[in-house]
Amino acid sequence: MFELGFVDNWDCHYSKMDSTEQQRIWKKIQQLKTLLKARHLKQGAPIFAVKAGQYRICFREKEKTREILFAGNHKQYQKWYKQFY
Repeated sequence: MFELGFVDNWDCHYSKMDSTEQQRIWKKIQQLKTLLKARHLKQGAPIFAVKAGQYRICFREKEKTREILFAGNHKQYQKWYKQFY
């Protein structure tokens, strides 16, 4: 079981969504406590991404903590992703 942490400003897009979408994403974030596998952002990268409908949630794993870095739609995800690669 993992603990969840959040970086500053992880919710810049999340906070602007309507409440039903926020609930869907929050439910998926809570599932990250027990989720065993997730896709790497890029092969060998320390950042992982999971889908929640058309939305993406990105996190970094450190021992038994998963730190949420981003939650937003696919277009916002692509823009956020480019800052790393």
